[in-house]
Amino acid sequence: MSHALVVATQNRGKLDELRLLLAPLGVQVLSPQDVAKREITVIEDGETFDANAKKKAQTVAGITMMLTVADDSGLEVDALGGAPGVRSARFAGERATDAENNAALLAALDSLESDPHGSRTSETYEARFRCVLALVDPLVKDGEPFLVEGTCEGKITRTPRGSGGFGYDPLFVVDGIDKTMAELTEEEKSRVSHRGRAFEKLRLVLEKTLAERDAITRKVCG
Repeated sequence: MSHALVVATQNRGKLDELRLLLAPLGVQVLSPQDVAKREITVIEDGETFDANAKKKAQTVAGITMMLTVADDSGLEVDALGGAPGVRSARFAGERATDAENNAALLAALDSLESDPHGSRTSETYEARFRCVLALVDPLVKDGEPFLVEGTCEGKITRTPRGSGGFGYDPLFVVDGIDKTMAELTEEEKSRVSHRGRAFEKLRLVLEKTLAERDAITRKVCG
């Protein structure tokens, strides 16, 4: 049977990546704008990725009454104490562009790591991308979310490389590959990215949810 699923994001890059990951399941992937009569605004004021993903999924599922997946993800740089973290999309300020956030990240690293003579003490910095996915079925368990997490370890480089991806991808060199996220093909990124790894954990639960919905539909239709 055909199923529709809402991805609770306004980020086109995240929507495209999740569409690619969901393609093998044969579901129709929709954005909130595709199904809601009004714009759905969710203030991401949680202190963790879990809290923000849960809030987005429950809010959108509650309004649309549709099966919903939400993503909250970001970059954690060890030298910055885990920043930008949940503020990754607005590290340079509200409505910041990817270029502005990348510039802010490099400026933050410059401000803490120069030696007294003004020379750089490091060219790369340990970091990781972290993603939390929340799945909400508004018709089951009062919309209680199922949460999964995926990470991708790497390093921040000062020189952007690659033209793919979005966000901090041009500055993030994936461990063991020596390519930035922006240099990977869509298929390569799906295999190694934080979002791809989180989705692999979500896949079985989502497949089970779709199967249960099929069973209910068959029973109702006789």
